[in-house]
Amino acid sequence: MDHATFDPTQPLGLIGLGAMGGPLARRLLAAGQPLVIHTRQPAAAAPFEALGAQWVESPSAVASRARTALTVLPSPREVEAVVFGPSGLAEGFTAGATLIDMTTGAPSATRALGARLAERGVTLLDAPVSGGPKGAASGKLAVWVSGDEAAFTAHAPLFARLGDRVMYLGALGAATTAKLAHNCANYGIQMVLAEVFTIGVKAGLPPETLFAALRQGSLGRQNIVDRLADQFLPGDFDQVAFALDLAFKDVSLAADLAREAGVPARMAQMTLADMTEARNRGWGQKDSRVAMRVQEERAGVDIQVPRETLARILENDK
Repeated sequence: MDHATFDPTQPLGLIGLGAMGGPLARRLLAAGQPLVIHTRQPAAAAPFEALGAQWVESPSAVASRARTALTVLPSPREVEAVVFGPSGLAEGFTAGATLIDMTTGAPSATRALGARLAERGVTLLDAPVSGGPKGAASGKLAVWVSGDEAAFTAHAPLFARLGDRVMYLGALGAATTAKLAHNCANYGIQMVLAEVFTIGVKAGLPPETLFAALRQGSLGRQNIVDRLADQFLPGDFDQVAFALDLAFKDVSLAADLAREAGVPARMAQMTLADMTEARNRGWGQKDSRVAMRVQEERAGVDIQVPRETLARILENDK
């Protein structure tokens, strides 16, 4: 399907004016983007109307006035209701329209939604973001987009207004997959940090001192995601930065400290379990990240990326 390049002088639909949608709306309006909005409570639209947005009485009315619409909603349930519920977007869209869903949802739900819209000649792009409300307000947002590549290219001017890091990931659902992986890692790391802080503080270290120390170590100095390019992603665990045997010793001592301090350390115990399995396979003198292979095998997936590909990704992000 051919897609005309997005025209920022034409109305853009927007449904969802909460923690993320509200700051996005304000920034778009400040940039001169005409907005057609819908809220269940008309009073909630008043601050945006004061900035120049046009409130309409239903999602279908949004779709009838805008060839492109954004949804920024809490979950797939709300997206389904806004698109296919009574007076939903689907009723107002005409063939050739585009819906950009910025909701963090489920890849399967996104693909199902896209298929139903395609039957009506409407293109769906899923475009979850990372950066939180502050990023939505400042424009410092990562915007991950998947779906029809021609539609993505046609809407490049809009995506450039939405965030400062825009990336096309491929087929519909890929962007949502990336967002879920990102958030799971983010909050999982938070729980690990909560655990190590409880260990350190209960063992007698002031939290501000521990915070300062962690910032000075490799954990604070290096980008933890970029470090995946050293051994894990290329699958090269013979390039040893720190041997598994030594790492196992350190985590064992940390777990011992937790026991002495009376602190439950579930994350440390799970880490030790996989490290133990890796050492039992004779990998003790390989790089410590070789323990990550245990999860790969458990999941039945082989993760390997050529070093030249990784180098290109890192270089492009400078």
